Amino acid sequence: MKKKKMNRLFVTALCFTMFILLLGGCEQKKSDKESDKIPETTADNVSAQKYKTGTYTAEAEGKEGLIKVEVTFSDTKITDIQIISQSETEGLGDDALDTIKEKVLEGQTLAVDAVSGATESSDGLLAAIEDAVKQADGNVDELKTNTVKKEGEGQVEKLSAEVVVIGAGASGVSAAVTAADKGAKVIIIEKTAVIGGASNLSWAGKFYNSSAAVENGLKVEVEKEIADWIANNHWRVDAAAIRQYVTKSGETYDWLEEKGYQTTFLNFNGEQLHVLPAYDTRQEILKNMLKDSVEQGGGQVLTETTGKKLLANEAGDVVGVSAEKADGTTVEITAESVVLATGGYAANAEMVKEYFGFEGVNGGLGQNVGEGLEMAWEAGAKIPDNMGGQMLHQTLARATAALKKEFNSFQASYPLISAYLPNFMNVGPSGARFRDEAATLTAVAAANTSAFNGSYHLVIISKHQLDLLAQKGMSGINVPQLPGMPPEFYSDFADQFTLDTPWTDAEKVFDAMAANGDGYKGDTIEELAANAGVDVDIFTAEYNNYIEAIKTGVDTEFGKSADYLFPMGEEGPYYAIIAEINNLGSVGGLLVNTEFEVLNDERVPIKGLYAVGLESEGVLFNDTYVGNGVGIGYSFTSGRLGGESAALNALDNK
Repeated sequence: MKKKKMNRLFVTALCFTMFILLLGGCEQKKSDKESDKIPETTADNVSAQKYKTGTYTAEAEGKEGLIKVEVTFSDTKITDIQIISQSETEGLGDDALDTIKEKVLEGQTLAVDAVSGATESSDGLLAAIEDAVKQADGNVDELKTNTVKKEGEGQVEKLSAEVVVIGAGASGVSAAVTAADKGAKVIIIEKTAVIGGASNLSWAGKFYNSSAAVENGLKVEVEKEIADWIANNHWRVDAAAIRQYVTKSGETYDWLEEKGYQTTFLNFNGEQLHVLPAYDTRQEILKNMLKDSVEQGGGQVLTETTGKKLLANEAGDVVGVSAEKADGTTVEITAESVVLATGGYAANAEMVKEYFGFEGVNGGLGQNVGEGLEMAWEAGAKIPDNMGGQMLHQTLARATAALKKEFNSFQASYPLISAYLPNFMNVGPSGARFRDEAATLTAVAAANTSAFNGSYHLVIISKHQLDLLAQKGMSGINVPQLPGMPPEFYSDFADQFTLDTPWTDAEKVFDAMAANGDGYKGDTIEELAANAGVDVDIFTAEYNNYIEAIKTGVDTEFGKSADYLFPMGEEGPYYAIIAEINNLGSVGGLLVNTEFEVLNDERVPIKGLYAVGLESEGVLFNDTYVGNGVGIGYSFTSGRLGGESAALNALDNK
């Protein structure tokens, strides 16, 4: 759709330019002054501009915060763009800013496609540049129609390999490296400029009974783990796939260590977790793994190359992929085996809503919009009966980003921390309570109980509770343990993240939250309900029932422990935090067997087609992800095993 739109804009700009040129040719007697008004054209029909010379400062919101720029103009062009400050994701968002900057300067245009996987960062920089253009009296509308033809459009490049892997996240890299180690020539393509995908943002993986776990005295009872897993997912899973992961993932730990991707064992309350390497080292390690295996074996790593369509022969066997490079060149890669590792569809809001009904936040990667699944389905892959599962795994407070512009990071996180505490009343969009708030102590329970009741929930806090937080910190309201937030949420205020640290200026922070529209305030419960847009009668009744539970120590509605029924005081103001659920990724979309071959509607393998990582994870879970570390552990393990299967198939068919 985007390409068609760009083509229409190009034709429109071309026609307009030809009309102006014809008009100028017919009226050669016009004065020089009048002819100066006729737009000049540069290469590729990009109209020249008139600017007020100088350097202008502008800023706009990116994905992770404000992007501030200085843009310099001559009287006819944008001559320089300096990014003064930004806080976008290292290796993805910040790289996207450089890419967008160069495209704007090279084409003298604002009609620039966002960088795959960094749409919000790209759009933020373009918005800041647009503001600077306005300050320089430039014509923004004209710059948005100045399209520059991609230099590779219309060109076709043909390549061949024995295995082609689509997607260079944890599963894709693992598949490519293993296939190359087995002797296959491998080409791996990645739509972004970044290697590693979601693994660059993850915390820890689960590799059952790894050598490190056993050495540290923690061993899982395999048969019980498998039986409980199957039962907990209501038996709507592939028992063979679960057995394979539980019994084979420990080997993946040793394999990664051998490849230089060193994880650190952690006994996480009795669970076997393996913390990934330092964030800023991961991409380089994975690149080295590809270099030492894929490239050394005569293969290639093609970044900024997006898979578009699977190639099939007359028998329906998959024999390659057609992809598109950033410069518009079509790349046709033929291969004996094609491995899909495209990361799911969680960034495609329409697909997530259609298959799961969820309308919360996409906390995963922006590039994961489902192209891999669409390609596989078109090639005959079955849509699973349990289609739709998502990895709902974190609670967010909508207020955080805006508050960080006004307060320090710890203070800005007060609403976020509150959403992880069992001591406050939680209500859904109607104003009704929907759970024992102790569910907030467990990530998956917290996420799924909320998502089942709407796109957000409200956390209710009284002035009395805020006053105690301001005086004594979380211990002032008897919080039993530090909230289970992901480490990256509090890494920049870890020294203050204690039960006893006072929440200074708590009321001021919550007032700002309400003023920003990211929460609500009311001097009475009825006023709070009205301001929050919930049903006043429902909320008032629920609140009165909750107060009664606090007084008696017995929660007759949800059985909440008296330990968490903390008094709310007798007077306002009262606050409601808007809390949302973070979706880290979709789960599944394809059926695979234990060789990671993709199955068709008859559950028979489609020859030549394999899938690993999130695309195939639906064989492990029913309607939603309930693991801890399984997502990344399975990605590495499925990639390792799937890559081996793809290589053996390719070499057998030679």
